[in-house]
Amino acid sequence: MRSTAMPVLQIRKHFRFEAAHALPHHAGKCARMHGHSYLLEVALRGPLQETGAATGMVADFESITSVVGREIVDRLDHSTLNEFVENPTAENVLLWIHSRIAPALPQLDELVLWETPTACAVLRCDDLR
Repeated sequence: MRSTAMPVLQIRKHFRFEAAHALPHHAGKCARMHGHSYLLEVALRGPLQETGAATGMVADFESITSVVGREIVDRLDHSTLNEFVENPTAENVLLWIHSRIAPALPQLDELVLWETPTACAVLRCDDLR
């Protein structure tokens, strides 16, 4: 017998921004001002919507783009992260990002901030609940 329960899916949207930072507590070269090409992954989780303009979607990618563009990319792109976060490690920047977008994206499931092509921080939003 087939289940009629609506499957829960995860969707992801990627965003890029360029920013500089200095890590005040770092013992090495990262204590000096330097920059990164950041990649932010925003994941939402939920069932497919059954009514409205987003029928058949977990969420409309345009609405994610609107929130993340306004709250994150427009603020952080070509900025100095130390102006927003006292100790702007990838982990602390990711927590700051979460605080800015979580209220507008209630289905937020996971955030991943890539500082380099091989180094990232991951925040699973269930860990905060």
